Amino acid sequence: MLRRSLILMALGALALLLASAVSSRSRATQPRATPPAFPVTVHAANGNITISKRPTRIVSLSPTATEDIFAIGAGKQVVAVDDQSDYPKSAPRTKLSGFTPNAEAVAAYNPDLVVVGFDAGFVAQLQELGMTVLYEPAANTIAEAYDQIRQLAQATGHKAAGAAAVGKIQKQLTGLIRSVPKNRRHLTVFHELGPDYYSATSQTFIGRVYKLFGFRNIADAADTSHTGYPQLSGEYILKANPQLVVLSDSVCCAQSASTVTNRPGWSGVAAVKSRRVVAVDDSIASRWGPRLVEFARIVAAAARRG
Repeated sequence: MLRRSLILMALGALALLLASAVSSRSRATQPRATPPAFPVTVHAANGNITISKRPTRIVSLSPTATEDIFAIGAGKQVVAVDDQSDYPKSAPRTKLSGFTPNAEAVAAYNPDLVVVGFDAGFVAQLQELGMTVLYEPAANTIAEAYDQIRQLAQATGHKAAGAAAVGKIQKQLTGLIRSVPKNRRHLTVFHELGPDYYSATSQTFIGRVYKLFGFRNIADAADTSHTGYPQLSGEYILKANPQLVVLSDSVCCAQSASTVTNRPGWSGVAAVKSRRVVAVDDSIASRWGPRLVEFARIVAAAARRG
């Protein structure tokens, strides 16, 4: 009788142990609760902006911000973009202006997030009307461009996609830089903003892209007023004899390799003789978003010629 009681007690204890083990395994296999994505606080140029919930009615008044937002997969959350946001084609382009904006016109879209790239008191006007605003001005460095992608990704609920987009750009830029032979890493470059010979120095965003390749910018020495955008003379350019000429006035001003070759005295320029005069779409050359890779690809291809 005693032996039977002991056996029953042992079986009971074993059952308790098994039940406890099963319960522990069940708890271990259950997914851990993830913290909610919102509210989030984004550190934008206009301060720390708190976004209470995932925005679904975004208005973008910056062509670069528009490209960034679509690149991170938040395009379906956009209800309106400005009149200069021409990429991607699926963006809901309107008559809204990012340079001479009208707060009431923006408010008519009932946005829960507005992204602007230019501010002359406009951010304050929108905020006074109760709108949540992110100010993302022109990036001066590539690091700033990456930060803006991350900020927009966080603000729209696509943080992981933003990190992936930045990583992809970094990887592609590295590959393009390495594609240029070392003996072409010190080419002299002239970046043309217009036929009036305004250019961009190494202290500008686009100039820093050239620095990634190791190119020497002929505009640097001419920028005596330190604006970053000096106007060069034809004589100065011919004397500098650039080995690479990049035309960012191909759309606005119909400039091309052939028009450059036909300029007085330019047929002897090193870039012309080596076929390193390249035209880039104006919008690609003036924006600091994901299409930066396209710009770098065109420049790299030109540098490899000859």
